[in-house]
Amino acid sequence: MSVTIQLCVGGSPVPESFYDAIGRMEIEESSDQPGALLLRLPANRTSAGDLQFVGDGTFEPMTNVTLTVTPAAQGSQAQCIFDGYVLSWQLHLDRASTASTIDIWAQDASWLMNIDDHVVEWSGQTDGQVANAIFDIYHFKHAAGNLVNDSPRHAPDGHTLFQRATDLQFLRGLARRGGKLCRVACTDTPGVRTGYFVTPAVDGQPVATISLLDPASWTLETLDFDWDVMRPTEADASQVDLTQSANAGADVATDASGLDPLDDRDYPTYLGKSSTLRLTAAADVQELAQRTAAVLAESGFFARCSGEVDADRILTILRVGDVVTIEGAGNIHSGNWLVWNVRHSFSLDSWTMRFTLVRNAMGPPGPGGTLTSMSGALAGPAEAAAL
Repeated sequence: MSVTIQLCVGGSPVPESFYDAIGRMEIEESSDQPGALLLRLPANRTSAGDLQFVGDGTFEPMTNVTLTVTPAAQGSQAQCIFDGYVLSWQLHLDRASTASTIDIWAQDASWLMNIDDHVVEWSGQTDGQVANAIFDIYHFKHAAGNLVNDSPRHAPDGHTLFQRATDLQFLRGLARRGGKLCRVACTDTPGVRTGYFVTPAVDGQPVATISLLDPASWTLETLDFDWDVMRPTEADASQVDLTQSANAGADVATDASGLDPLDDRDYPTYLGKSSTLRLTAAADVQELAQRTAAVLAESGFFARCSGEVDADRILTILRVGDVVTIEGAGNIHSGNWLVWNVRHSFSLDSWTMRFTLVRNAMGPPGPGGTLTSMSGALAGPAEAAAL
């Protein structure tokens, strides 16, 4: 394995012999769930009769665990793919001591935002400003896009913003209704954490090409695709304006998510018919356009792709929010996709990444579709001419 990794426990790098002892190590990054780490180690008896990694205080509750990975490509920068805290373990003891194991589970630093429930009124601020204010409490940096495509200010004479939840639960709810993604991650330096409250970056430059074509430079064995059109293409909402004395309100109807499509045919175009959702959640009139667009942004990611790739072949580390290009999947599925979820798996000789990609569009066919050409391929020459 040419990927270089460094695991730190409690702020200190583990010794080289520690890597040889690892039975399993997986790290999961996700757009809509906290990141997690699973570490399986042997629970051998020590010369003092205790259990290794169990009774020595190595993995006490809330112990900080970080993992930094440097890809094989020349000039690649180190990436911190996990920075979090031990929250649970599972110990399995076997009469044959060499079969005893301990599974240690940790969650990323967003857990710090999920410990205490809070009751707070956030008045006169936008969603992005509230997110940044909460990130400041935990000394998280602000992602550059936190205030882009922001909500209107929540004025006290309308629907003021009231929190009755943990900070993480509260921000995730705000993000979903605003068409944003909320998570906490580090980039290259453990301990330097960034709070993201951002719109999916579907217009980013691809960081890698996933190809099934070249027999010499292929990057993976298989890809699986699926799509789901049981979702709306349009959203309607209405709300009485609480800042006005009249009972008249406002109605908003939209078929646009505000996100650029990743290929020629966005979801409504690909479906070819409309499906309308009626939004009934209370909101200020100024928020209706954002709320309806957020519904369509979420429903617009109707296509998914999954596969597994070796870091030594792709020469990069896939991260949530990256854009990648797929080649060799036909004109419908080839093109750019957004990385939604990555599960990194470590072994002594490989670093693999099981990924889920999403897409809010499909590529050609053009006018007339492809049914005629398919029929021609299945029929004999005379029958094809007749079609």
